[in-house]
Amino acid sequence: MRVVNIGPDPSLAYRPILDLEQKDKDKTEYRNFESGSLIDRVYNTYKLMHTNQTLDFVKQKHSEWSGCGHAQMEVMEAVISLDQLVDESDPDVDFPNSYHAFQTAEGIRREHPHKGKHTHTHTHTQLVGLIHDIGKIMALSGEPQWAVVGDTFPVGCRFQNGIVFRGSTFVDNPDDKNPAYNSECGIYKPNCGLDNVLMSWGHDEYLYRVMKFNKCTIPEEGLYMIRFHSFYPWHSHGDYMHLCDDKDMRMIPWVREFNKFDLYTKTTELPDIEKLKPYYQSLIDKYCPGVLKW
Repeated sequence: MRVVNIGPDPSLAYRPILDLEQKDKDKTEYRNFESGSLIDRVYNTYKLMHTNQTLDFVKQKHSEWSGCGHAQMEVMEAVISLDQLVDESDPDVDFPNSYHAFQTAEGIRREHPHKGKHTHTHTHTQLVGLIHDIGKIMALSGEPQWAVVGDTFPVGCRFQNGIVFRGSTFVDNPDDKNPAYNSECGIYKPNCGLDNVLMSWGHDEYLYRVMKFNKCTIPEEGLYMIRFHSFYPWHSHGDYMHLCDDKDMRMIPWVREFNKFDLYTKTTELPDIEKLKPYYQSLIDKYCPGVLKW
C-alpha cells in the first residue's frame, strides 16, 4: 500500500509564521483542488464521500465503531501503523502519514517553546499534533477511504458552499434532495451546539470517540482539535455558525490555532522519528497511557 497524508484546505486564512524547509513550494500552492497530477484521485474520493455520506450511513458507522471493539493497541503503535496508509484525498505529498504526525507536533513545539514543559495546560497540544490523524487506522481495517479521510461536514442539514467540490459531488446524495434534511438547519435547532450535530463519518470523530471511550485525560480544547480539525467549512470558511453554541465559539480559536500547524508543517525534510519517540511517548504516557481499545 502506498503512503500519503491528508492535507489542507485551499483557504488562505490562519497561516502561521513558520520557517519551512520546503522553500520551493509557496503556501498558496497547498491543497490545489483544481489541477495537479493527483486531482482525479482526489476528486473521485470526494465524489464517493459526498454521494455516500448520508445521515443513515453516519448513524450506522457510529454503531459499528463507537464501541471500540475492533482492536487493542498503544497510541504509538497506532501512529506508526499509518506508514501503511495512502490518503487519497491529499494532492500534495507522498510520504508516510506518521511523518506528518511528528511534523505537526514538532511545528507546535517549535512555535511555542514554552509548551515544551510538562504541564497539563500546554503539552496536550503537542500530543494532539502527533495523534490527530490516527483515526485513519479504520482504513487499515477495511473501511473505504471516503469514510475515513478528507474534510468533514454535518449531515442532516443543508450541505453548504464551503464544502470542497460542493457544486458537483452531491448530485447523487439522497439527503440533498430530502426536504427533511436539505433546509438550513434540517433536523437541528439553531445554536444547538456541535456536540449535538452528526458529522460525516471519518477519522476525526472516530479518534474523538476512542479518546472518550478510554477515558483519556486530554482537555476539552484538545478534544475539539481532534474532533473538528477537518471541519474546514466551519473553521476556515465560516459556514454552519448558525448551529454553534457559546462553547463552540470559545473553542474555534483553539481549532484554528491547531489547524495552521496541520496545514503548513509538511516539508520534504522528514523528522528523525526514532529520536523523537521518547519525548512523545512521555506525553502519551501522561494523557492516554497503556493499551487502548479501538
